Amino acid sequence: MQSSESKTGTVLAVLRADAGDDAAVAAAARLAARSDAPWHAVLVENAHTRRRGEAARLRTLELLRRAHAQGAVTAVLEGRDAPAVVAGYARRHGCTTAVLAREHGTAWWQVPFGRRLAQAAPELDLVDVAAPSTPVVTGPRARARRAPRPYVAAVTASLATALVALPLLPLLDVANVAMLFLLMVVLVAIRLGRGPAILATVVGFCALVVAAPRRQYDVSEFKYAVALIVMLAVGWITARLTSDLREQAESAIGREARTRALYEFARALSVALLTEQVFEITRRFLARTFDARAAILLPDDAGRLRWPVAEPGSDERVPVLSVLDMAAAQWAFEHAAPAGAGTDTLPSNPYLYLPLLAPMRSRGVLAVRVPDVAALLVPERRELLDAFAALAAIALERVHYVDVAQDAVVRMEGERLRNSLLAALSHDLRTPLTGLVGLSESLTLSRPPLAAAQMELATALRDEARRMSTLVANLLDMARIQSGGVKLNLQWQMVEETIGSALRACRWQLGARTVDTHIPRGLPLVRFDATLLERVLCNLLENAGKYTPPDAHVTVAARAEEGLLLVSVCDDGLGLPAGREDALFEKFVRGQQESSIAGVGLGLAICRAIVDAHGGRMRAFNRADAGACFELSLPLGDPPPLPDADTEHHDHPIDQHEH
Repeated sequence: MQSSESKTGTVLAVLRADAGDDAAVAAAARLAARSDAPWHAVLVENAHTRRRGEAARLRTLELLRRAHAQGAVTAVLEGRDAPAVVAGYARRHGCTTAVLAREHGTAWWQVPFGRRLAQAAPELDLVDVAAPSTPVVTGPRARARRAPRPYVAAVTASLATALVALPLLPLLDVANVAMLFLLMVVLVAIRLGRGPAILATVVGFCALVVAAPRRQYDVSEFKYAVALIVMLAVGWITARLTSDLREQAESAIGREARTRALYEFARALSVALLTEQVFEITRRFLARTFDARAAILLPDDAGRLRWPVAEPGSDERVPVLSVLDMAAAQWAFEHAAPAGAGTDTLPSNPYLYLPLLAPMRSRGVLAVRVPDVAALLVPERRELLDAFAALAAIALERVHYVDVAQDAVVRMEGERLRNSLLAALSHDLRTPLTGLVGLSESLTLSRPPLAAAQMELATALRDEARRMSTLVANLLDMARIQSGGVKLNLQWQMVEETIGSALRACRWQLGARTVDTHIPRGLPLVRFDATLLERVLCNLLENAGKYTPPDAHVTVAARAEEGLLLVSVCDDGLGLPAGREDALFEKFVRGQQESSIAGVGLGLAICRAIVDAHGGRMRAFNRADAGACFELSLPLGDPPPLPDADTEHHDHPIDQHEH
């Protein structure tokens, strides 16, 4: 053995399910802390360690859990050749130092574990630590004191075989009688295990030796002595092999049962379409596999776990959780880590809380209460429980996205139906409204002029007809945009002309408001659909006319900046609702939900849809002093060259005092 006091690499503590495991773990923890190195703790299980008894195994598993709490990476390995398994693990994880307890009471024919590990991994530094000289009493001797019945049965079977076989010695050869004892030993090994089979071999051998002098042959003859010795050796080897095969068969049966339980659970969850079905399937399988009571806790919109609700007829399977239990479950949900029984967080809690970690996010917490908390230390059962939790989380996420998909389909169908209805109504109403607008305008221009009272009524009729016509036009435009029926007529044009056209078209909607334009000289040509962009500006100007006082100022500005043409329409009114600037561009959303101002909340939605179709962006914000501002941006691109000419910039033809 080598003792290392210098700085080491990764440290590996090797556990063998005996009394020295505590010392090995403590020494490895100290060595890793002193050298500031990571460390591992492993247990190799095979037939040899299982013969030490379940109590020793649970004690070692608890020691592994404590090592994990101290920062170690723990693992339970399986293999017949334990040193070779440990050497392979050390190479895979880059371990340079192995710590193991000093062995006591090793038989003369057995090679010590440390020496075999040194031969399997000569590159490892082995640290041999002192261990208690009196090992924990486990294995066959302890089991013999606790449960002597298998050994009594083995002695009884051996004596019964002697009573049947020894009277046959005068008729049969001693080798034939020995075969009867050998058959008895094999049956005892299959039924009762290795220890009773070895005891049956010894008893059978003694029975033959004692009974032979009274028979018709001389036991001192060499051939009979050889037969008896061979019987003892074959019985011993047969008992060992049969016991190993029995343990391997039991292990295989356990693995098959766990695999089948996992398969049946996954198959049952695959057809679940509702959250309640996932709850019921999970509770049923946990009760059948672990004899446990379980509940799934789901979070609300605020991220707080909701109390479990017992369904009619299933109250006995839904555990009753206290406030402290819910707090522990909330901790497990927020930290995405197990808590409760068998863990380092609240180990005295009777429940084990497993976060349901799905690929997208945590879906809740699985609260499980098992009758025997020590069963949670068994790696196979804990791994199966973790697999159940993972499958339940994936099922919950799948059900969630099924609901999301169904909601999306319903919304799409509703949107399509609404667009179809709006398009139909718009087409049916547009023609009579156009006629109504024309007739109302003709009425205001009739000769001789109408009386003052009649003129006021005719003017109000004209304005309302125009508003209704604009509303129907908005509905029709939105329906066309939603259905993809809008084709852009993109041309290289001057934005000044479109702004002037929009101001002329919206003169009646602005009323007495003052309009200022800020358009610098030499703006580049921009490729856009003039009709649709004019519609955007008209909607913005109409919006300014609706939500500002009659004496307000409206500013229309344009500028080129960083490859974009920026056009803004600002006012000095009350401004936009704080925090809802972007929401105003949604369909059927208005700045004031309850308002006497006419409109359905489609103007800004149409503006954003048209600007997005041009590859631009649109935003709304409040001005620093007062009022609201809507700004659209269009990409400049590469306009064609213009002929050289001395072009002058003219102010907008509309005199601001006319508004």
